[in-house]
Amino acid sequence: MSETDLRTTPLHDRHLAAGAKMAPFAGFEMPIQYSGILDEHRAVREAAGLFDVSHMGEFRLRGPDALALAQRLVTNDVSTLDDGKALYAVLCHDAGGAVDDLLVYRVAEDDVMLVVNASNIEKDWAHVTAVAERAGLDVEVEDESADTALLALQGPRAFEIFEAATGIDMSDVGSYRFVRPAPGAVFGAQRALVSTTGYTGEPGLEIYLENEAAGRAWDALLEAGAERGLVPAGLGARDTLRLEAGFSLYGHELTDDTTPYEANLGWVVKPDAGDFVGRDALVQQKADGVPRRIVGLVVEGRGIPREGYPIVDEGGAEVGVVTSGSQSPALGAGVALGFVPNEPAYTAPGTRLGVSVRGRVLPATVTKPPFHRAS
Repeated sequence: MSETDLRTTPLHDRHLAAGAKMAPFAGFEMPIQYSGILDEHRAVREAAGLFDVSHMGEFRLRGPDALALAQRLVTNDVSTLDDGKALYAVLCHDAGGAVDDLLVYRVAEDDVMLVVNASNIEKDWAHVTAVAERAGLDVEVEDESADTALLALQGPRAFEIFEAATGIDMSDVGSYRFVRPAPGAVFGAQRALVSTTGYTGEPGLEIYLENEAAGRAWDALLEAGAERGLVPAGLGARDTLRLEAGFSLYGHELTDDTTPYEANLGWVVKPDAGDFVGRDALVQQKADGVPRRIVGLVVEGRGIPREGYPIVDEGGAEVGVVTSGSQSPALGAGVALGFVPNEPAYTAPGTRLGVSVRGRVLPATVTKPPFHRAS
């Protein structure tokens, strides 16, 4: 895709005005950093960062069978949701591989929102509509991605900043819950939804609203946060933050050829919830045993583990591969996620392995993520 083919978010002009370093991502021109990845990372850990994630996808399921279709699609138990509650889940194909990971929001009994990764919108839409057609349920499916902006306000001062900007106290809403303010009550948005979700390992909010209100929201939040340590943050810091938190990233820890069990996401697979797509294959894999799985690694010495670098045992034999890696600002060391054989000799915390970095092996210790916990 050429630069002229790239899409932009409703906040593109704000990013350029702020001097953001822009780069292609998932078909969009997106801000990678403003003041610098390390500065933005630390701001989120210590105060707050504001991310434009309007490139994400939003699908709406509406009708009497909205919840039934959601359960047919995802691995987690949709019946545990009440109105105003969200959960994390995986979309699988029939063989159990991950089509995508996503959030499921129960807006009402007949209204469910699915939030999917930007790089997978077209693939996910084809999957969701195909499953809906086969299921023959009474539900309408709509892709609202192009009409929806999404801002992520993340960090220990996020709730304080949001209240200063809007007058709305979200501190008692609870984790993975959301509210729908009255039309016009939040930045003049007519259809806002504010959820206590995020992808940084810190407390925070994600704010969904129509494109026309995105600029007002961005400006008001930055103004309210100016004296509270808030900075605009790009996708570079979003990635280092999620890695420190041990969160999977689609295309890295999860792929069409990777099951939730292999990615250490068995906790979002609920076989008793219903006959979701991929259920039988996942039940069989769990019974047979998972051949490989993701582990966390903390690297010793200078050198940064990167995606694709070999993981080796103490004898130097290649046993796995890094799926995500970076320098951890919190630890001051390289950290990684990667696949190894699903055997205690490779997966037990404290196990000594290595990462081959440009011909030299960096000692590494298997460490159960997260690498950093919010204080």
